[in-house]
Amino acid sequence: MSNGIFKIPTPKNEPGNTYAPGTKERETLKAELKRQSDIVVDIPVIINGENIKTDTVKQVVMPHDHKHVLANYSQAGEKELRESIEAAMAAKEAWANMPWEHRASIFLKAADLISGPYRDLINASTMLGQSKTAYQSEIDAAQELVDFLRYDVDCANQIYQIQPSSAKNIWNRTDYRPLDGFVLAISPFNFTSIGANLPVAPAIMGNVVVWKPATTSLLSNYYFMRVLEEAGLPKGVINFVPSRGSQVSEVVLTDPRMSGFHFTGSTSTFQTIWKTVGENIANYQSYPRLIGETGGKDFVFVHETAQVDKVVANLVRGAFEYQGQKCSAASRAYIPASLWEEVKSGLVEETAKLKVGDIQDFRNFMGAVIDKAAFDSITSYIDFAAASEEAEIIAGGTYDDSVGYFVQPTIIVTTNPNFKTMVEEIFGPVLTIYVYENDKLEETLEAVDTASIYALTGAIFAQDREAIIHLERRLSGAAGNFYINDKPTGAMIDQQPFGGSRGSGTNDKAGSVFNMVRWTSPRVIKENFAPTAEVAYPFMDAE
Repeated sequence: MSNGIFKIPTPKNEPGNTYAPGTKERETLKAELKRQSDIVVDIPVIINGENIKTDTVKQVVMPHDHKHVLANYSQAGEKELRESIEAAMAAKEAWANMPWEHRASIFLKAADLISGPYRDLINASTMLGQSKTAYQSEIDAAQELVDFLRYDVDCANQIYQIQPSSAKNIWNRTDYRPLDGFVLAISPFNFTSIGANLPVAPAIMGNVVVWKPATTSLLSNYYFMRVLEEAGLPKGVINFVPSRGSQVSEVVLTDPRMSGFHFTGSTSTFQTIWKTVGENIANYQSYPRLIGETGGKDFVFVHETAQVDKVVANLVRGAFEYQGQKCSAASRAYIPASLWEEVKSGLVEETAKLKVGDIQDFRNFMGAVIDKAAFDSITSYIDFAAASEEAEIIAGGTYDDSVGYFVQPTIIVTTNPNFKTMVEEIFGPVLTIYVYENDKLEETLEAVDTASIYALTGAIFAQDREAIIHLERRLSGAAGNFYINDKPTGAMIDQQPFGGSRGSGTNDKAGSVFNMVRWTSPRVIKENFAPTAEVAYPFMDAE
């Protein structure tokens, strides 16, 4: 048995590739895109390391070419879900007792595999299955995924070093145990890195996991599961169960042994889950930890001293990168009347330049939205605005799902700060703008803070330092991630730990110690080197 105190390799943010013309990485990624486009993958349920095929088989398609099948996947039913719980519980003791340096090594190896030989594999599957451009996939499926793995390990190591003080003759120490039962992880379609982190973060802290990935991101999630297996993850520690959300709630969420829930998705789904847990609270063996990052209605507030060209560039990128399918995407903006004509001109001009289409054509800025349900929902908001007397569409507003689920980048201008598209999460390439009078600054800031139930990300643009100070203070509760003279997207692990409050989640900051500490159940141990033999206390010696 080794008894060294080991030093975790110091993590650094993973550098990214540009995929510029003429680069080697562009050439190899294009080849991998072609390879994956030419095959159909069979994706099984993976329980206790075993590949399981079920009677219910469904398809994974390209959002930008929805007749093109990428994979056939087995859908887990009640039987498989119950088996995944038992597999996790059977693996629990050995996994919790594995020496920390060996547990850490598995995830550090997985990071190196993604960073190196499987970079094209994970990027191409994300591009094809989730309709991300090469750049958007690189910052997600490669860079952020690798960062999650390395920084989560480092955060765990930091937590383990947090120890209590000790008095004379006493040695106090803290043992960081995993949670008592298993953790359920339900991941979203829009970020491969988040899909990976939701089961991995609890597992790094010694927990066992039942992982329900989003079926619309299944291809990249499946490849990541295979990378974990190659890195040496023991059987049963993470069980991969594509399944219906309603059945997961019925079978897994209500199991008495569920001790934690890690989630990224819609606010309504998280609220329903919280309600279900509350209704079953007396049945659990321990109080489940509920950690969730949910919706956003992210704002950009522009002050009259802002630089217009910077505002335009960051609004276009913040609103339309990855088709606005980021919980942090710029979805509402507030522009002072004194700058509006110049900002409007710039936005219309730059948005018109954006190309939308197949992500395998690297000239395209945007791909397709994820599926038919998303397409119908997003376009209903565009139709609503087009029919309203309170709104005008100044860019985009068109869409077509005949080949892929394509929605043109759309900009709406409204006269109502509480207009439907200023308040509700759309999760698509739709930006709504409210033009405010310069002397109505305080009233407009009140609308920014109160119009939405969310508090995920927000940005301000200003050159005047006193204005920046005022805006930062005035909007202190409106966003968990707040940006000054930058778009409200693009948070990096370690640099801007991500998460929001209010209707946006529990604000546990994924990829940081704030999140990782939620997956442990500390035990404090006191050892007395000189225990007393006395029963009476000195104060009792006299009246």
